[in-house]
Amino acid sequence: MTAELNNISPGNEIRSLGELGDYVRLARLDHMTKHVFIIPGIILAYVLRRPSGQWHQADLTNIVIGFASAIFIASANYVINEWLDREFDAFHPLKSQRTAVRRTLSAPLVYAEYFFLAALGLILAHQVGGIFLPAAASLLVAGLIYNVRPIRSKDRPFLDVLSESLNNPIRLVLGWAMIDPWSMPPSSLLFCYWMSGAFLMACKRLSEYRDIAADGDLDMLWRYRQSFKHYSNEILTVSCFLYAMMAVFFLAIFLIKYRIEYILAFPFIAFLFATYFWLSFIPASVVQRPERLFRSRRLMLAVFASITALLVTSFVDIPRLARFTEPHLIFYPQ
Repeated sequence: MTAELNNISPGNEIRSLGELGDYVRLARLDHMTKHVFIIPGIILAYVLRRPSGQWHQADLTNIVIGFASAIFIASANYVINEWLDREFDAFHPLKSQRTAVRRTLSAPLVYAEYFFLAALGLILAHQVGGIFLPAAASLLVAGLIYNVRPIRSKDRPFLDVLSESLNNPIRLVLGWAMIDPWSMPPSSLLFCYWMSGAFLMACKRLSEYRDIAADGDLDMLWRYRQSFKHYSNEILTVSCFLYAMMAVFFLAIFLIKYRIEYILAFPFIAFLFATYFWLSFIPASVVQRPERLFRSRRLMLAVFASITALLVTSFVDIPRLARFTEPHLIFYPQ
């Protein structure tokens, strides 16, 4: 790429000067729906760390401030992501419509916006205290690792998925720390969240690969993201299965160790995974644009069913299920 791409798109179209609204759009506030992954951390911290069901007055304050902090830090990551990806996004059929591709923006203003959002997010994180601040800082660092050279993990096969999906367990910690700032979620749950995120990201890449490869534009796909040079339809499909199996493995460990009642919610979670995987095979799937996932009625039904099952099993004790944690052998009558 040459410096001329700062002013000219691959289609040789002269880009217009950016306005205030263009800089606001860099923050992608419409992606706030992704912070739904924070909510299970809040619920689980309440269930596992507050067995008496006691609600503290500071909890609501921490939740409001914590969500605001997460939103500002995620927006800072989106700003740097869209700015540094503008030359590559120009080769993507959907992302070529992004603001940084279609508008000529001021680099100093973009970086000023990034540092302002990052600083605001960290200041709010400090107000929550405890592990929330280092977790919020980790979310910011993860964005730099994913987007900024010399690492820029998004260009490295498999590492792109694993590094981007680290945002999932970090969000879990953020939600947990809003209720209990002085402890960490179980490691089995963190790994489950990480592998679940990897499954989601692999499905997204599978959907992108299938759509663009179907049009015979592999060269354009490689220009958009270097990691796709090492992927194929088969490799991405198998990786989805691998990440899903790893997520289920760590989920099973968590269920057995901490709350066996969650085993009743497992069929709903399995159906949710299957639904998301199915969506990745649909042309122009919403999987490629997570902020639009709510448009899939089938997916929203699966999400609602899973959340309902998790809420019920979080607060309803079923002592008889404990027998599933004990070893039993079946003997053939002699």
